[in-house]
Amino acid sequence: MKLNKSTKKIIIFALIIIAVVIANHFLGLSSYLKMDKLMELKSVVEDNFLWAAIIYVVATVAGSVLLALPGVSFAIAAGILFGAFWGTVLCTLAASIGAMVAFIAGRFFLRDQIKPMAMKNKYLKKYLFDDMKKNGIFVLMITRLVPLFPFNLQNFAYGITDIKLSTYSIFTFIFILPGTAMYTVGTAGFADSKNRVLYIGIAIALAVVVFLTAYLFRKFVVDKEMPETGVDTTKVE
Repeated sequence: MKLNKSTKKIIIFALIIIAVVIANHFLGLSSYLKMDKLMELKSVVEDNFLWAAIIYVVATVAGSVLLALPGVSFAIAAGILFGAFWGTVLCTLAASIGAMVAFIAGRFFLRDQIKPMAMKNKYLKKYLFDDMKKNGIFVLMITRLVPLFPFNLQNFAYGITDIKLSTYSIFTFIFILPGTAMYTVGTAGFADSKNRVLYIGIAIALAVVVFLTAYLFRKFVVDKEMPETGVDTTKVE
């Protein structure tokens, strides 16, 4: 039986995911997200920061995109291992690279499968298809700051829009930075007794800003713009 081009792309992408899952099973990569493992790794980070940073970024990209592990766990790991500043930088960088990988996969491997599914969700339909041509940067800001649908799904779905990869990458980094810092700085505060009060205070302030911004965007932008009827409101899981 001859496979069409779309089916071949799905098979290739699925094989990549299977390879990563198998590697994780035999090498136990995800086990290093456990607290006792993180504390062991902290001493390794202090001895060889560069290699530790590279390994962290690679593991975060693979874990978030292919293994679908929670992004918060990587932010917590970054705060413990690298501290407030470098933890925030590395976690935001890794999350942005992961978003780019998912974007590329959506654009070149899963376009035909994602679009029909995305069009069934009223938020995806409006922001990623109806409004994207008007102001792609504003759409990125809305979807990154307001939890309308899962972060990983956003990344794949953006690949089937007309937004440029460069614009998507730069502003994804900018808009996920506050939320990432909220977790990394807060975690660093619990791990650093000397700067605990300062870091936790900064994390609380960031949390107020992030959640208040999300609430205001949801109330005064999203809810007012969304049509009441005529759109299938089926959720995308």
